[in-house]
Amino acid sequence: MGTRESTIGKTSFLVFTQNKYFTVATDSIALFYIRYASSMMVCFDRQEYSVNYSLDHIQNDLPEEQFFRVNRQFLVSFRAVKEVEHYFARKLRVQLKIPFAEKLLVPREKASAFLRWLDNR
Repeated sequence: MGTRESTIGKTSFLVFTQNKYFTVATDSIALFYIRYASSMMVCFDRQEYSVNYSLDHIQNDLPEEQFFRVNRQFLVSFRAVKEVEHYFARKLRVQLKIPFAEKLLVPREKASAFLRWLDNR
């Protein structure tokens, strides 16, 4: 695991919007995703913010118990997962508790690890 603090991790992110800086608590974040080569944060209140970090960097700053990298584009919070269903080619499709237009698909290579992560509570 290296030097990563897996139980604590980053507790907030600084965001800039409408000419103001403010912090967003990690507990209020549903997921991170990539849009047009930029990292985006989506909160449970459906607010969306740009983040100045790569998903790899964000993943390393967050506790593994709280967030899972479902694929190259998405990093999802445990609290945001509503349900998981089987999808084509042994993939999994993640349904979120908040509306989100894109499909969150877990590749078959990560499906077992994702289900273990969900069960490890």
